[in-house]
Amino acid sequence: MNDDTVVERELELRLVLSPERSVPVAALLSYRAVDPYAVHVTFHTGTDHPVHWTFARELLVEGVFRPCGYGDVRVWPTKTDGRGVVLMALSSPSGDALLEAPAAQVSAWLERTLVAVPPGTEADRLGVDDGLAELLAPLPADDLWLCDPWPSDESADGE
Repeated sequence: MNDDTVVERELELRLVLSPERSVPVAALLSYRAVDPYAVHVTFHTGTDHPVHWTFARELLVEGVFRPCGYGDVRVWPTKTDGRGVVLMALSSPSGDALLEAPAAQVSAWLERTLVAVPPGTEADRLGVDDGLAELLAPLPADDLWLCDPWPSDESADGE
């Protein structure tokens, strides 16, 4: 796939308020090949301003199988009412949230992102090597810097 590839999935998450109570939250999972290390999650909370989170794709991939992450984003798999779910604990200065996502839907979406940009090829998408080569390539004016700015005071005939 090319660099303008976007893999999106709308789904309903559950915002866990307590062990007995949760509320539905519409969300959009988004992955862009031009930003190959990151996944983006937009939560539509019923206000004029959706909530956006961005974190490492690798964190979500690992979190589908085992607990991972620390600090602002933690992800782990579990079962709720016999269904496989992925829990995402998000922390920010404005508050904390525990979200429950259907594991099958998240996994299917992640698979599509891994097809779009296979693991280990992310750096190729960024073009870092090409960018560095371009930055470090000599320019015609560089020849002026390479010549001796102070010609020798010795005369050509050795006097």
